[in-house]
Amino acid sequence: MTVIGDLTSSAVITRYPANPVLTAADVPYPATLVFNAGVVKHQDRYVMVFRNDFRDENSPIGYSTTIGIAYSQDGINWAVEPAPIFPVDLLGLSDASRAYDPRLIRLEDRWALSFAIDTKHGVRAGIALTDDFQRWEIKHISLPDNRNVVLFPRQINGRYMRLERPFPVYGRPEAEAFDVWISESPDLVYWGESKLLLGVEDVPFSNRKIGPGAPPIEIDEGWLVFFHAVDWDDNRGKNGWESTWKKRYTAGVMLLDKDDPTRILGMYDKPLIAPELPYETSEGFRTHVIFPTGAVLEDDGTVKIYYGAADTVIALATANVHDLVELCLGS
Repeated sequence: MTVIGDLTSSAVITRYPANPVLTAADVPYPATLVFNAGVVKHQDRYVMVFRNDFRDENSPIGYSTTIGIAYSQDGINWAVEPAPIFPVDLLGLSDASRAYDPRLIRLEDRWALSFAIDTKHGVRAGIALTDDFQRWEIKHISLPDNRNVVLFPRQINGRYMRLERPFPVYGRPEAEAFDVWISESPDLVYWGESKLLLGVEDVPFSNRKIGPGAPPIEIDEGWLVFFHAVDWDDNRGKNGWESTWKKRYTAGVMLLDKDDPTRILGMYDKPLIAPELPYETSEGFRTHVIFPTGAVLEDDGTVKIYYGAADTVIALATANVHDLVELCLGS
């Protein structure tokens, strides 16, 4: 395995100086790790759904996970609702232990939530619709093993589209050589016509696995897509709270064709965001982790990128959309 070496963030990225924008201290119910948030701007208000892991002595594994919701007028200062949303019991799965890593889009005048599900028989992906974040319609639960399902915010050529990251154990000799795939559906229920979109071998700053990040943003040039990339280094030793953690997560960016998102128009060959600041590199549960899960395009061309930092807090970075396109196209 080739060691990747030092990585730095692109110069087009500006981190919010008062990061993180949401932590466990902001949550009015049991919370320990608050991260990996989906964010949408709708009718001049920002909506965030986030993952919350917390210590739970009643759980056989010592912790539990909930999905919380928060609102903001500026995308920076957040008010968390007094109770979590989307309990795992809604799924009707007897072997499911938790739902987590939510992504959020506005789809045909409803909210669409995609998420991962841990079960006794493997990791599954789910899609649910709601009008009010209280009543839910479960549309789809995948076979094991799939994760990081990210929906496009509209139909393309009459079909719903999604990015996803299955776990191929056989046929891929490298450990955790997981890639980004793209699939389509007529109804959000049945998914197929799956194609490999981006392989680990196509990403110079990854030697382990990659996966979808935030839902795609539609711009004139195509679909702007943020993804995560992982590299492994045996020399990293202990990082964070775990006894060992040898991975590093970074954020990447690519541009897909607007009418045929199975076609990559360009990808920036370096990380867009790499772990550099203390809340990303030395503080928290799993250090050296950048995990982008939400992105909002503002009217002035600013893109707000929300990411989980060290699997512990939610941070914000911004960039100009034209700079991001230039990175992807190499111009």
